[in-house]
Amino acid sequence: MKSYTITVNGVAYEVTVEETAGGAAPAAAMPAMPKAPAQTAPMPAAPAPKAASAGAGANKIEAGAAGKVFKIEVKTGQAVKKGDTVIILEAMKMEIPMVSPVDGTIASIDCAVGDAVEAGSLLATVD
Repeated sequence: MKSYTITVNGVAYEVTVEETAGGAAPAAAMPAMPKAPAQTAPMPAAPAPKAASAGAGANKIEAGAAGKVFKIEVKTGQAVKKGDTVIILEAMKMEIPMVSPVDGTIASIDCAVGDAVEAGSLLATVD
C-alpha cells in the first residue's frame, strides 16, 4: 500500500492506494477525511450581482445564456421589428444575438457593453 497527499482547491486529502496485478485500486471504500487546509491566499470575493431593474417596457429581452455583453445594437427610443438584433452576447467564444420578441420601441437598455450576465438576466425591454 502507498499513501499520497492530494490537494484539491486548497484542501489536502490523505489517500491510501493498494497495488494490485492490474494497477492501483483504492484500499477502502470510505471517503478520505480532509486534513487542515493549507495556507493559501484568500479567494477574491465574487462581484455582487446587479439588482434587477424592473425595466420600462412590457416585453423583456433576457439573456439566453451566461456570458458577456459584446455589443448593443440599438438605443433607447429606437423602433425595432420582431426578430431585430438588440444585443449581442459573447458566450463560449460565440456571438449570440438577443432579438426583439415584438415590433415596438426600445423602452430601456438594462446592461452595458462588458457586463457579465447570467442566463435569464434582463438585458432590455420593448414597448
